[in-house]
Amino acid sequence: MALKAALLLRWSNGPVEGIVNKIKLIKRQAYGRASFQLLRQRVLMAV
Repeated sequence: MALKAALLLRWSNGPVEGIVNKIKLIKRQAYGRASFQLLRQRVLMAV
């Protein structure tokens, strides 16, 4: 199904997936060490 959609449709979720991946990376780096405010600030600065 996904392959068929990739061949037939013009748009892709690639850019969105890239942003989500970047946010998850920041979250993993700060896990257990940063407050929510610091994590929020880092995410906003990265995107």
